[in-house]
Amino acid sequence: MELFSAYLPTDLPWLEISTAIVCVIFAYILAIITIPRILSESEEAPVDYFVPLPVQSKPGWTGSILEDPSIKIPGSSAIQCYNPATGQLLGQVNPATPDGIDRAVARAKEAQKEWAKTTFKQRRKVLRTMLKYILDHQEDIATVACLDSGKTKVDAMLGEILVTVEKLKWTIQHGEKTLRPEQRPTNFLMMYKHNEVRWEPLGVLAACVSWNYPFHNALSPIISTLFTGSALVIKSSEQTAFSAPYFISIAKNALTACGHSSHLIQPLVCWPQTANHLTSHPEISHITFIGSRPVAHSVCASAAKSLTPVCVELGGKDPAIILDSISDDDLEHKVLPILMKGTFISSGQNCIGIERIIACPRSYAKLIPLLEKAIRSLRLGSSLPINTLDSDTSKTNTNIDIGAMISSSFFPTLTTLISSAVSAGATLHCGGTPHSHPSHPSGHYFTPTFLSAITPSMSIAQNELFAPIALLFPAKSVSHAIEIANSTPYALGASVLGSASDPALETCTAEVRAGM
Repeated sequence: MELFSAYLPTDLPWLEISTAIVCVIFAYILAIITIPRILSESEEAPVDYFVPLPVQSKPGWTGSILEDPSIKIPGSSAIQCYNPATGQLLGQVNPATPDGIDRAVARAKEAQKEWAKTTFKQRRKVLRTMLKYILDHQEDIATVACLDSGKTKVDAMLGEILVTVEKLKWTIQHGEKTLRPEQRPTNFLMMYKHNEVRWEPLGVLAACVSWNYPFHNALSPIISTLFTGSALVIKSSEQTAFSAPYFISIAKNALTACGHSSHLIQPLVCWPQTANHLTSHPEISHITFIGSRPVAHSVCASAAKSLTPVCVELGGKDPAIILDSISDDDLEHKVLPILMKGTFISSGQNCIGIERIIACPRSYAKLIPLLEKAIRSLRLGSSLPINTLDSDTSKTNTNIDIGAMISSSFFPTLTTLISSAVSAGATLHCGGTPHSHPSHPSGHYFTPTFLSAITPSMSIAQNELFAPIALLFPAKSVSHAIEIANSTPYALGASVLGSASDPALETCTAEVRAGM
């Protein structure tokens, strides 16, 4: 060592030189990692583009008010569009015909041939472009959603925009990793083979989506379809036929702005008797359906004609089990807000909303006055003024908790179920009837309702309500609460609330039958 050091110059700053070398190496490694990422992000940078707003959502528009609003027009096949919160006429839409469906499928099939060859970078660029537009136009999107569904601005922001943005972000960040080829182990007999699973585009897909979240339910299948290299024929509900063209054009125009064919997405609205032509179409590779059980039976039977796979997301009767380990303070300030939001968001028209509150003895007694006071205080109305977005923004009503329901056609069924429950021993604390709004007499409003002493044998406990109705079930014990939770044919979602140290949390989680 002494011999070697004798040949080294002693007057050089070796510490500084060593530090410089380490810094150069670190900078080189950092450049290798970051430069490709920067270049990739530059290639995927979003593009600005324009989507025309419906005139009905612009300041100063005034729509005539229908006395008895309905989507059906006597003597016409057209779909009548109106605001459920006010009864304002929004326009008419001509429904698709079987020939129109054939043309839509053919256009999607042709466009998909080139789209299937695109890279994940190209697909991410389209999604990033959509994401930027949505973030830049949140107010416009929320307004159109409120016009067509009657929901509040808060419900539109949370239930429509936030969830859509999160799905876009997740797909952009994790989509490619999820769709990478996967290795599979082999066995001795097949040791000369290499096993790999590859995810390939299916072709032309169909999505039949519901009306309760017109923006999210339209964009959600579009996001997945585009990123997986397929094309989509999307049938929106006739209840929200007004907003569908604008919402879907957000995706179509993003494709055009990024240099791709907008024919990849084919929107249509039709009456139920025509929908069978789409769901049985031999060129459709897969169908997604969101809606009720009875309609799902029809969709699946129709799809079976062409042996088309179907994924259905149906209604729910979600239970929320409230354990006695919760303190009084937490029950009022943490649990109560969860129950109120879970039950009354979008006027209860939420498939994974809370429809059954199942409380253990101590919590049950405490919850009755808390729920009654909170539910009685809920304010019904429209977030938008009668002439939509008047230039005088002070006319916009921000003191609204619950919007309208999509239609009044189910009101007789709701009142019958409530009356039957009361006759069977339930206690009606408030509500129970349709509400005639003083400012919006043509709107579809149902009074926020609260019933306690509900039992599983009551019809109201076995049928999905999809309405602003809170049902409180008394449970004698944790096992009894689980039994009540599992007493319906529904199993979409569920929740259990208790103190963090309560072992009953794990018991309920393991034994309640639910999919989410």
